[in-house]
Amino acid sequence: MCRPPALAEFWRAVLQLEPATGDENRQTLEWEPVERLTFHRVEGYRPPEWPGLFGEQQSHFDLLVTDFPDACARVEDAGGRALSPVLEPGPQAWRIYADPEGHPFCLVSTPE
Repeated sequence: MCRPPALAEFWRAVLQLEPATGDENRQTLEWEPVERLTFHRVEGYRPPEWPGLFGEQQSHFDLLVTDFPDACARVEDAGGRALSPVLEPGPQAWRIYADPEGHPFCLVSTPE
């Protein structure tokens, strides 16, 4: 089952946002680049497979970060799980993570 409070808290910590508003079934974070992120409870939720071949991803973020090691530590401290090693270590590093509900996303140190 998708747990909105846990998911909102993870993304709040990773993105360094104010606490979410809402209830057990729906949580919303205010995030200026996209206005807001809202997480809904989903009965029977199954996390996407990584790597998926059939469109299993419900969403995928590539987050551009200025301090790659610090961002990796913040994600891991918040409960993120690495799905890959650091790819292209150095100034063009990136790494694939999953949030606590299994949604994959990437940290990227330079824009493509």
